[in-house]
Formats: sequence, C-alpha cells, structure tokens
Amino acid sequence: MKGLGRIYTRTGDAGKTALRGGKRVSKSDPRVEAYGTVDETASALGVAAAAMARGTGNPGWDELIAIVTGLQRDLFMVGARLAAPDGSGGEVPAAADLESVIDRFSAGLPPFRRFILPGGGPAGAALHLARTICRRAERRVVALSEAEQVDPDLLAYLNRLSDLLFVLARVANSLEGTAETEWSRV
Repeated sequence: MKGLGRIYTRTGDAGKTALRGGKRVSKSDPRVEAYGTVDETASALGVAAAAMARGTGNPGWDELIAIVTGLQRDLFMVGARLAAPDGSGGEVPAAADLESVIDRFSAGLPPFRRFILPGGGPAGAALHLARTICRRAERRVVALSEAEQVDPDLLAYLNRLSDLLFVLARVANSLEGTAETEWSRV
C-alpha cells in the first residue's frame, strides 16, 4: 500500500495553510480555527476510547468504543466540510441520529437534579473533556457563520454531539462504577 508521503511539506512555515480547493489562508483564519477545533474534539475522543479499551470484551464498553469511533469518523466529515469554503466535502452527519443515541442511553441513567461536575473515572473524565472541546468547536463554527456561509446542519450536529458526550460520560462512569459528583456551592 502506498503511503501519503512525508509528513512535512514546509508550505505552512510562514503561517499559511491551504483550504480544500487550494486557497491559502492564515492559520489563524476563523475557518481553520473551526475545523482545527473539530479535529481536537476527535483527538479527545481518541483519548476516551483508549481509556475504555481496558474494558474491551465487556459489551457496554465495546458499544461505547464503537460509538466513539463512529463519532470520530463523523468529525472528519465535519472537518472536511468546514475546510471547504464552497460547501463541498461530503454529507453532514445528522443531529437526529445523535438524538436517538442520547435518548436510548439516557433512559438507563438515573435522573440528575443538579449540574454534574466533570470527572469520574478515566473514560468518563475524557468524555467530559471531549464535550467541552466540542462546545468550543461549536463556538468557533458560530463565529465562522457570522462571517461566512456555513451549513446550519453543522451547528446542529456539534450542539447535539456535546449533549451526547455528556450522556456518554455518565454511562462510562456508571460502567466504571464511579459515582457522579453533583455541583453544590459548598
């Protein structure tokens, strides 16, 4: 199998990068910030999956790893779409698909009365971190949408994804046997 070539190109040494289609922009461009933060979310999900891998063979963990891996694939599609100023780059994953997963897993969790502090076991904490990075990605896409045309389905997907990651963090903590800490002033 032929590889992609060397990892360095030197074309970004002056602080510029190419969008899909070849247009060169600053690495601080809002579009680059948006897809870069989506990429960061996918990487954080990789950390979460690595934390879950020690439970491989347990059907609950296996299902969560499969979901997280699928979300990483979705985020690559989201990033590709954001990297294309012309709106090309493939289909936007559907927020409704995430809603069905949220509903299914939420039904098996105890209701919460207050905010839950991010943390728990390694997998749950990693999913909470991925959730906050996803929220930042959403804010970056909102900022981009205020300057340029952005498919509103991208925003809906990222918004729903952060909700799903909250639920998955709770599920992971349950599988790890880690109690959730509710927020209180004291």
